[in-house]
Amino acid sequence: MADLTVKELFEHMPEAFVPAKAAGIDADIQFKFTGAEAGEWFVTIKDATIKVNQGTSSAPKLTVSADSGDIVKIFTGKMDGMQAFMSGKLRVAGDMNLAMKLLSLFKI
Repeated sequence: MADLTVKELFEHMPEAFVPAKAAGIDADIQFKFTGAEAGEWFVTIKDATIKVNQGTSSAPKLTVSADSGDIVKIFTGKMDGMQAFMSGKLRVAGDMNLAMKLLSLFKI
């Protein structure tokens, strides 16, 4: 299977989202990408639902920055998120508890 584009990844997020794991989360998560698919997206998680938006959140609780290719690899399980963070390929700012839970909110 060919790698997903960032747009395809974000379009598929709602169907991969696991509402039961999002109990108590009320947050905007901003994603900033460099590389081949540079741009910004954000997701709003509230009341165990998710909404995906292209653009910039006015008040993100967490900001995730990475190369667009690397973020697709992380969300599809082809790259370990913790290793990407430790090696500087993935940068996070804001609510670190939310950052640690992020991938568990989705079926990979």
